[in-house]
Formats: sequence, C-alpha cells, structure tokens
Amino acid sequence: MYFYIAELTLMADMVSQLIDQFERYLRFEKRVSDRTLIAYKGDLDQFSTYLTEVYEIGDIADVKPIHVRSWLVSLREKDAHKERSMQRKISALKSWYKFLLKRQHVAVDPLVQIKAPKAPKRIPVFLEQEQSEKLFAETEFEDSFKGRTDQLIMELLYQTGIRRAELIGLQEADIDLYRKQIVVMGKRSKERAIPIGAQLADLIRKYMQEKKERASVENKFLLTLDSGKPLYDNYVYRRVKEYIGSDITTLSKRSPHVMRHTFATQLMNNGAGISAIKELLGHSSLAATQVYTHSNIEHLKKIYQKAHPKASKDD
Repeated sequence: MYFYIAELTLMADMVSQLIDQFERYLRFEKRVSDRTLIAYKGDLDQFSTYLTEVYEIGDIADVKPIHVRSWLVSLREKDAHKERSMQRKISALKSWYKFLLKRQHVAVDPLVQIKAPKAPKRIPVFLEQEQSEKLFAETEFEDSFKGRTDQLIMELLYQTGIRRAELIGLQEADIDLYRKQIVVMGKRSKERAIPIGAQLADLIRKYMQEKKERASVENKFLLTLDSGKPLYDNYVYRRVKEYIGSDITTLSKRSPHVMRHTFATQLMNNGAGISAIKELLGHSSLAATQVYTHSNIEHLKKIYQKAHPKASKDD
C-alpha cells in the first residue's frame, strides 16, 4: 500500500511538471495573456486533482473520455459553473492534450469526443451616444499631469476601442501624428493600425511634450503615472469606473471594456461596416464582431418607434 501511494504521488508530480511545461509553452510560444495562463493552470490542476482523488489515476495517458465527462458532470452538480466557465475548462484540456500529443507524452486524445456546451450570447454593455457626449462634455479633468493622463485614457478608449492591456502597452513609438494613426499590439502579438482624429492627435502631442518637460518622466510608454512609472490594470479600471459615474449611466458595469463596446456600437449605429469594425477592434473573425449587430437592431427599433406614426409604444 505504501509503495502504491508513493507511486501515485510520483506520477502526480510528473503531471504537475507537464502542466508547468504547458504553461511555459503558452507564455513564451503562444504568448497568451496572464489571465488566460492563470485560468488554464487552475483548470488543469483541478482536473489532475479530480483524477487522483476519484479514480486514483496518476498517469495522464490513462485518461479516457469517460473520466473527462465524469469531471464535467461533477462540476455541473455543484451548480457553480456556468456555460462560459465550462467552455474554458474544456478549451484548457483540449489545448493541453494537443500539446501532449505533439510532444508525444500521450498517444490518444480523450477530448476528441467531448463537445463544449453552447453559451448564451451576451449583449455588450455600452454607453448610449448621448451618455458618451455627456461624459466628455461635463467631466472636469484635474488641471495637472495626472488629470491629463486620465483624460487621455478616456479619450483613447472611447475614440479607438483599444483594450485595457493595449492601452497600457502603447508606446510613444507607436504614435504617428503625421499620419494621424496609432499602431496597437493586440492579442497573439498581432499589430493593427487605428486612425485617430485631429482632436485626439492634438491631445497626444501636448501630453508627450509635457512628459518630455517633466524631469521625473523618462519612459517609452505613452501613458505614465506621476512618478513616471507605466500604468497598471487596476489604475485604469478605477479611473474609468470613477468617470463613468451614476450621473452618466445606471449601468452596474463600468469598466474599460464598456468603452470598447461603446466605440464599436456607435460605429455600427452610425453606418460603419462590420468588416471595418472587425479590423479596428482586432478581432480574428467576424463571429466576435457580429454581437454588435444586435445592438444595431435595437437602435433601429428605437428610431422606428420614435419616428414612425404607426409604431406602437408597446412594441
């Protein structure tokens, strides 16, 4: 019995090493985000623990489809995992087994027959055009370097639709004021150019000049804290949440991503083509962008109900 437990522990350690190898592969070769790395590692650790505790399986090559289904059922029974969470867990396992097959750690993929549950489409949360106009017309940014940093954060998010990580990673070298465009490093190290208007270009020009004149600020990143250090996730989140206050909207969600959704939705509502919006957002396929067509339909419904004499208010 002692030797059996010792062998099981040794094999569990080997599985843990394989998970660590996979994590390094994702980080350095696939260049996935830290958030995805943490989520995938947690999912794989959870699956490994389940195999050991329930089936006493220590060798990852012994895993069969029934073991995977059993784990997924156990998660369902806890009623703590929604469809999107289940989709991610299955995605983590599928990615891991592709890696294991490629490195010849296993000969068979037990995930081939496993299908992820379909998640309901989420409607993006965004500001109406009047709300965004009010946001920038009535917000008084502090007359300081910090205030001008905050203003540029809000303007960039709203006028370009970039993600929070892309905003933080934006460098002065990525700004082309002559062509009035910025180059953004998106997911999977994919670059895209986004046009900017004259007003935003002028804000950026003045901000970079002020940075240059500040002795404490020597940084390749466009946006910095007062100390000259780069921005960080929570700082951007807190600033956006503060500016999108209750006097602007009753939305419970007030994150940087709301500004991205606002950018895309307002482009759609004002006639921009879905392919153009896809390129501006840096989506890899139209499927991710099509969620904004629902918002456009709702916008057209409102126009119809307001403008057509036969439209019922109860429609």
